[in-house]
Amino acid sequence: MEIGLVAAEASGDALGAALIDAIRRRVPGASFGGVGGPLMRAAGCDCWLGIDELSVMGLTEVLAHLPRLWRLRRKLAGRFLSQPPDAFVGIDAPDFNLGLERSLRRSGIPTVQYVSPSVWAWRHGRIRFIDAACDRVLCLFPFEKQYYDAAGVEAVYVGHPVADQMPVLPDRAGARRRLGFEGPDYVVALLPGSRQSEVARLGGIFAEAAAMMRAERPALRFIAPMVNSRLADRFAAEIARYSDLDVRILVGASRECLAASDLALVASGTATLEAALARTPMVVAYRIGRISRWVAVNIGGLDLKRYALPNLITGRELVREFMMEKATPSALSRALLDLLDDPAQRRQASEEFEKIHQVLRCDASDRAAAAVLDLIGSRRG
Repeated sequence: MEIGLVAAEASGDALGAALIDAIRRRVPGASFGGVGGPLMRAAGCDCWLGIDELSVMGLTEVLAHLPRLWRLRRKLAGRFLSQPPDAFVGIDAPDFNLGLERSLRRSGIPTVQYVSPSVWAWRHGRIRFIDAACDRVLCLFPFEKQYYDAAGVEAVYVGHPVADQMPVLPDRAGARRRLGFEGPDYVVALLPGSRQSEVARLGGIFAEAAAMMRAERPALRFIAPMVNSRLADRFAAEIARYSDLDVRILVGASRECLAASDLALVASGTATLEAALARTPMVVAYRIGRISRWVAVNIGGLDLKRYALPNLITGRELVREFMMEKATPSALSRALLDLLDDPAQRRQASEEFEKIHQVLRCDASDRAAAAVLDLIGSRRG
């Protein structure tokens, strides 16, 4: 059995490696080839290209690289078509993978999109393209499958791998001890984003919000896990503007920091899910450029009432979120202090987060492997 895979960034590389392991447990002789990173390569994938060949972020960068990306996609399609795999799995990266999947499916190769595009949020017309490109979509969240079911597109809910990786009952005391937080003081985690543009827009706002909180509650302690040293330095420069503000900045260890914290101020994105799975009450903020916002709303059809993943999963405002111009330092600091002063609300949030964890904790990689192998089996049958 041969399976083609294409991942385009680090998160996809992790998903791909786990999928390879799960399929090999069921079919020990399975082989894999395509595009991946070090984790997929270590899992046994024959990587013809590295993920760095496809990893391009930002509208202007994508536009500049479009001719090269189109050539790569044609080259990959030609290779897969010359030696057809039993199935092809595109891992996230929908703008690249969906076009490849459509070409392969037209030639009779079963295709799977692992991680749904956010078609439920904006660019709703893509649902027709997804239906034409994919035999099956593997969804990380239950509300995504509900969307596809309503549109008549075959989808399988597999759960979220992060929920499988994080413990249902986090060891908060142990995490605090390992990070050197002793005593009864409250710890607040600051996560202004994982990209340069996010930290550029939210770093100063988060720093000022923390300074305002510290002015009211001098005993508060702050920690900021950043994804790399460049972003850590950028956020440190924002923190340095406030002489009385002491924030411990780390590179990596976001889950450990969240587990050790009593509260979190988080940029909207996957970090909100990690905070929920760590059972850490949070306030969520996000800002994008006005032009990007205009394009998303007026061209992409963005019409979400909620943005934070815990709110999308539960269908209600479980956590307070402040978007665009509403994400001000005073609003964020006030919301966090109100949460700090309301232990009943924090306790309720923690209980709801545990329910989310139970819903998402499904052994996602094993479910995804079963869905891929089931598709192959149905075609052979």
